[in-house]
Amino acid sequence: MRTHTIGEDTTGEALPAREHLPVSAAGRPVLDVVVPVYNEEKDLEPCVRRLHEHLLRTFPYGFRITVADNASTDTTPEVAAALAAEVPEVRSVRLEEKGRGRALRTVWSASDAPVLAYMDVDLSTDLNALLPLVAPLISGHSDLAIGSRLTRSSRVVRGPKREFVSRAYNLILRSSLAARFSDAQCGFKAIRREVAERLLPMVEDTGWFFDTEMLVLAERAGLRIHEVPVDWVDDPDSTVHIVRTATDDLKGVWRVGRALATGSLPLDRLVRPFGDDPRDRELNGVPGGLARQLVGFCVVGVLSTLCYLALYSAFRLGTGPQLANAAALLVSAVANTAANRRLTFGVRGRDRAVRHQAQGLVVFAIGLALTSGSLAALGAASGDPAHSTELAVLIVANLAATVLRFLLFRLWVFPDRAPARNER
Repeated sequence: MRTHTIGEDTTGEALPAREHLPVSAAGRPVLDVVVPVYNEEKDLEPCVRRLHEHLLRTFPYGFRITVADNASTDTTPEVAAALAAEVPEVRSVRLEEKGRGRALRTVWSASDAPVLAYMDVDLSTDLNALLPLVAPLISGHSDLAIGSRLTRSSRVVRGPKREFVSRAYNLILRSSLAARFSDAQCGFKAIRREVAERLLPMVEDTGWFFDTEMLVLAERAGLRIHEVPVDWVDDPDSTVHIVRTATDDLKGVWRVGRALATGSLPLDRLVRPFGDDPRDRELNGVPGGLARQLVGFCVVGVLSTLCYLALYSAFRLGTGPQLANAAALLVSAVANTAANRRLTFGVRGRDRAVRHQAQGLVVFAIGLALTSGSLAALGAASGDPAHSTELAVLIVANLAATVLRFLLFRLWVFPDRAPARNER
């Protein structure tokens, strides 16, 4: 019987499909929990001891706790070293440069444990979620696992400012990068080591955006991400600078989105782990392909329309309806073409990317003519229409433009160039 593979290594040897992890031999833990720290001399020891006691009591396999010191300038390294000397399951790693992503990459890349995890030192997340987090990875069901504070069953205590920032950030990820996971920033995640070996070299960020980038790439490659609702209590003494972190995250979103749009990321290295994923099977006949493309186009269209309406409303505050419409439609059209190129019609790589955008702008011009004509007709009919009326007319006009856009995309911009098959 042939074993399904998730790819090949540099020597050409087939790599095994994910499978249940047996209990490891003595000295080799099943789980390695990394705790990144920077100047945490007061909280480090009680938090590590609490985590250690919890794992001893609840985790059925061998484990390790690795304290990753991010160039601390206080006595954190000494505290970590003392813990490692006293507790057999604890070790410490010292990095001379700051960056949570850098710490995770360094420790995970060197670890021998088949399941790798991390959590914030403040232990804001209820530790009872740790076993449900890693169990699907141990059993072979999933490739990555994340704690989520944004599911209905999660119980979260935090201020309105952090709540707003978190939800706004995840909304941006969903609208710009088509992310389907619910909470990118929760400091409570795990990954299988063989997945990390292939995924980490593709992640560029070394700071707070590291795990968001990792999740986006994993999802785009078809890896399975397991979400666990968590109970979470905000740490009022957190040293995270919200504005600076949010700015860096937005820069990361732009960088990753641009890389995905141009096809410059080698996601083919991350083949779906089962090898026989239904999404990989060829769709036979035009009806199946058309249905799949319609679904993808509708999803991209809904997100683009929301983006367009938000941009129009913002531009309308400082300019007239025609100019606001043109600017909003132009920005959303570029993003729409890039998303449809990759998600709807499955075009990868940089080949013909510029040509596709140019053709997309032609399609944009047609949509602009339809929507601008509708606004002109509305202005001629009612003189000074209400803003809500303008939006209603634009929605109807965009629906008509959307149908035409799909036909032009399918038949002209991204035609099916697959060679015809000769019947035997």
